Amino acid sequence: MFRSHTCGELRLADAGKNVTLAGWVQRARKMGGMTFVDLRDRYGITQLVFNTEVNAELCERANHLGREFVIQVKGTVSERSSKNANIPTGEIEIIVSELNILNSAQTPPFTIEDNTDGGDDLRMKYRYLDLRRSAVRKNLELRHRMTMEVRRYLDSKGFLEVETPMLIGSTPEGARDFVVPSRMNPGQFYALPQSPQTLKQLLMVSGFDRYFQIVKCFRDEDLRADRQPEFTQIDCEMSFVEQEDIINTFEGMAKHLFKELRGVELTEPFLRMPWADAMKYYGSDKPDLRFGMKFVELMDVLKGYGFSVFDNAAYIGGICAEGAAHYTRKQLDQLTEFVKRPQIGAKGMVYARIEADGTVKSSVDKFYSQEVLQKMKEAFGAKPGDLILILSGDDAMKTRKQLCELRLEMGNQLGLRDKNKFACLWVVDFPMFEWSEEEGRLMAMHHPFTHPKDEDIPLLDTDPAAVRADAYDMVINGVEVGGGSIRIHDSALQAKMFEILGFTPEKAQEQFGFLMNAFKFGALLTVVWHTDLTVGYLCLPVWILSATASPSRRTTLDVT
Repeated sequence: MFRSHTCGELRLADAGKNVTLAGWVQRARKMGGMTFVDLRDRYGITQLVFNTEVNAELCERANHLGREFVIQVKGTVSERSSKNANIPTGEIEIIVSELNILNSAQTPPFTIEDNTDGGDDLRMKYRYLDLRRSAVRKNLELRHRMTMEVRRYLDSKGFLEVETPMLIGSTPEGARDFVVPSRMNPGQFYALPQSPQTLKQLLMVSGFDRYFQIVKCFRDEDLRADRQPEFTQIDCEMSFVEQEDIINTFEGMAKHLFKELRGVELTEPFLRMPWADAMKYYGSDKPDLRFGMKFVELMDVLKGYGFSVFDNAAYIGGICAEGAAHYTRKQLDQLTEFVKRPQIGAKGMVYARIEADGTVKSSVDKFYSQEVLQKMKEAFGAKPGDLILILSGDDAMKTRKQLCELRLEMGNQLGLRDKNKFACLWVVDFPMFEWSEEEGRLMAMHHPFTHPKDEDIPLLDTDPAAVRADAYDMVINGVEVGGGSIRIHDSALQAKMFEILGFTPEKAQEQFGFLMNAFKFGALLTVVWHTDLTVGYLCLPVWILSATASPSRRTTLDVT
């Protein structure tokens, strides 16, 4: 054994023991006739001591140790005279009697510290060095603990872990597929799964009424802050259940993970919010409810008074930032520039301060009487010291999204987005379809297998855009951490969905015939759930290959 103990293991009770440690040199300090070396491994840091008076040759060798040298030492555990309360091993040190240099190292391009001097680009270039930092290592340890707790929880609920194939036929109406050329079938391609959509439905048809896997997903789409081309997803499906059942099951899983991983006990049921309300009041399908600033629409209050920006707008809305009337003109100008950034796209911003005497001072005073401004104040329920910020535009949904960004920015500036506070909710009743300007047709907002709400099924023939889906997202602190839907189990309804989405019967049969045929043999109502395995909060069955892993008949042009 290269070591008898780890660098995070020894304590004062171990004083007097002869030990062997191995790891990386974190730093070395020469102080008079003594040299102190911090030795690091995955488990922690232990201080090593070399004394010239005891062994001058050994001390001289220690003086030539550089950062990230890999060494092995033997020595005796001793109580430190100057203790360090910041590390678990801070009460002891190792009086070194033997030093072996296992590997020398060049000076790393950035410090291997929690607060490193390396920028993102540099750290990603040397990712193997970045992974040595304890802050990054702790994230991986947290991820490990999370996967173990997920498996433990789902196993206790009767879920069976099943691994689905990686090489499948293409699934449309989602993100762009990554494709893999088939050597045995020239000119044909496999797709990598965006999510194991159809595969788990076949499992349900087969009678595996509770399934899960922690699975890789692949999406050849533009990068986002929380999404890479490949990511890991906790994927589940249940049969013989309703939406309420799966919400209770996975709300329970979220509470379990919070308790076991963060020591936070969430006792209250998660809030429920229809998608339409989330967009109307927060401009987002994943609202951050750690703070208020609910949108107030002002079309009836501010339109028709000669201010052309508002008079010509299709939407006027605003937020009230409590106690922010102290904002200077410079700060307000900076907010205006913020909303005018290309990423947000607003043309400008109107503000109004509520003065100490209750009067309203606005940037558009010349267009509005104090009487009208008081009506605006009443609409917000604003009080002296508050600041009202207003945006307008010719597209209501677009303007709401701009106002959402402004709301989040104000939440940041006012310190209202506390990382140790958790606001959890379910967003439900998503629209079934959304209009694609690029395609010139309706697209599935979730995917083509999502079940519409029963009461909205008649609208599929008359007004499909008004149909709501049995879909739901779990949102925590403004981040979508999971989501799912009830799946269609009726072949006639599934065929109707394909028709609305522009699939010919032949095309639908070619791509999904195996699934629609399966529905004819006793399919059942199923509910699906998935969540990305991210740590910011919080891996083939043979019988299935013949149905799903055949190469897609796609041309090279289709692929590119």
